[in-house]
Parts: sequence; structure tokens; C-alpha cells
Amino acid sequence: MTAAQQGGPGPGRRDLLDGIPAPALFLASGFTGYYGAALAVGLFVVLPAASVAWWRLGVSAVVLMIWRRPWRQRWTAREFGASALFGAVLATMNVLFYIAIARLPLGTAVAIEFLGPVAVAAATGRGWRDRAGIALAALGVVLLAGVQLESGFTADIVIGLAAIFGSAVAWAGYIVLGRRIAVRREGISSLAVGMTAGALLYSPLAIGAVLPIVTDLARALSIVGIAVLSSVIPYAIEQVVLRRVSAARFAILLALLPVTAAVTGAVFLTQRPSALEVVGMALVCVAIVLSADRSGSVDRPRAPAPPIP
Repeated sequence: MTAAQQGGPGPGRRDLLDGIPAPALFLASGFTGYYGAALAVGLFVVLPAASVAWWRLGVSAVVLMIWRRPWRQRWTAREFGASALFGAVLATMNVLFYIAIARLPLGTAVAIEFLGPVAVAAATGRGWRDRAGIALAALGVVLLAGVQLESGFTADIVIGLAAIFGSAVAWAGYIVLGRRIAVRREGISSLAVGMTAGALLYSPLAIGAVLPIVTDLARALSIVGIAVLSSVIPYAIEQVVLRRVSAARFAILLALLPVTAAVTGAVFLTQRPSALEVVGMALVCVAIVLSADRSGSVDRPRAPAPPIP
């Protein structure tokens, strides 16, 4: 039986990614993810945000299943169940986030959702470096996001806040569950199974959302772009990183995503960052340095554990 059939990493492919530092992988993930988010916002005028999220899940599942072909691998019932649970949490995080950003300023939503990684780092971090790192990262994200709620607590704002707090909880679950499956077997195949389970779980969101996409080529291509850029590439990269770092370190690295958004705006949209945003980026960078393992062992690839019996 080949390594791929056993669920282990295939030759060459993973070795190449393992040679890239985890922060660099996160930056690549952030650039693709935010471009995909920009495409998604453009579809909110055609479909409800939750339905756009379902299309993202469904197309991502199809792409990942074709790529990884998990049915050719050997699975235990517990591995399959763990991947399905991970996918349900991932799907919930995506759906709630889209509901939130349709009602809240993006910066506000990003800052509140980051409470999820903060909680994980606080619960799993070891020593003062991790604790200080997550505090600095959280402050940096708040400065980058520019938190604001100018229109008061309308019904839409309340729904948006409830959704983003729910997304924060799901994000925490995504980190914990994602790391467990990443170190147990080949994580991207588990992601394919999980994404499929999540798409099936939220399939009622497809009601009334199919014809507006399949009858318009431009919208269909946008959906494919959203799925690949916002889910397939970032989550596949994160499965590689989750195998290499602790949950606390991963949570702090997530603070690079708002930094990526700010850099993208400055380089491609000539949006100059404010002084507070520059301070925020600096705090995130300091947090990442603080959280790094002094021995250099944390970011090294880890071989998958034996299958769960």
C-alpha cells in the first residue's frame, strides 16, 4: 500500500511545503484568502451571505475530493467521524462569518472573531512568551481592524454581533480539532472529508441559491474563485502548519491575516496605513517572535501519528 493510500504524506509535495517557514505560509494563505473575500462581497447583492458561504463550502468540497480522492485511502470510523466533526465546525465558522460581515464593518468582525484564537492561546499556551505574545497579537489586531459601530445597536447589528461571536467560538474549535486531525493522518484528505460533511450539513442554504449561479457564467466563475482562494488554498496550507506548530503558536500566527490585508491595501490599492495600523503590524510581528520556540523544534514537521483505532 502506498503512503497516499495509508493517509501519509506523498513524496515531494509535502517536503516542499515543510521547507517554508510557517509565517511565510500564513502570509501566502492571507493574500489568497482576502482576495477571495473581495469576490464574495460582490455576490452579497445577488444571494444571502449564508448562501454564498454554502457555495464556497460546496465547490471547495468538490475540488478537494477530486484532488485528494480520500475514498482510495483507509479510514477508521473514528478518523472519519473526527474529520466530519471538524468539517461541521469549519462550515459553521464560515457561514456565521459571512452572516456577520454582511451586517458589520469588516474590521469590527475580524477583531471580534479573533477572540477565538485568543481563547485557544490563553488555554494552551505555555510560559510567559505565549501569554505575552497573544496579548500583543490581540492588541495589534484591534489596532489594525479599527473597531467601530457607528450606527448603534439595530436589529441587524445585534444579529451580526451574535453571528461573529458564534464564529469566534467555532474558530477556536477549528484550531483545536484541526490540529488533532493534522497530526493523526494526512490532514488535507481529512479536510476534504470534513468540507464535504460541512457542505451537506448546511445544504438547506442552497434552496433558492442554485439558479442565480448556474445560469450566470461570471457568477459561477466567481464562486469557483472564492472556493479556491478562500478555502482550498488557505485551509490546505493551515493543515500543513497545524502539523508543525502548537495550538497556541498557530493562534498567534493567525494575527498575520489582518497584517496581510493591510499590506495588500497599501501595495495594490494605494491605501496608506495609519500610524495606529503600523503599530498594530509591529505588535503582531513582535508577538510572533515571542511565541517562537527558542529551541527551533516547534516549527519542524511532525510525522502523522498511527491511525485512531
